Amino acid sequence: MDLKMIQQKIRSFRDEREWMQFHNPKNLAMSISIEAAELLEHFQWKSYEESEKHSVEAKDQLADEVADIAVYLIEFCDNLGIDLETAINAKLVKNAAKYPATKARGTSKKYTDL
Repeated sequence: MDLKMIQQKIRSFRDEREWMQFHNPKNLAMSISIEAAELLEHFQWKSYEESEKHSVEAKDQLADEVADIAVYLIEFCDNLGIDLETAINAKLVKNAAKYPATKARGTSKKYTDL
């Protein structure tokens, strides 16, 4: 399924429930953050090893959280007229300039410190 089809399914789901009235930019941005926090909650207080194990054991639950984040993000972009694919590609170009592979390979330093 491509992004346009997913956007249409999200619109249909939302519109069947008359939820557009609640889906303003502020509420959608908050919902993205809230769902991302729910994803983080799965890993809170876990060691690296525990988080690796939990990733396997709770894969379905994690997939639900990821889907929640993606649905809100896709609708946010759709409602604001942001072409998500274009935005991602443009950001990758910017990041490639900020983090050239020859300088960034194998390091987690911020681009200002490379």
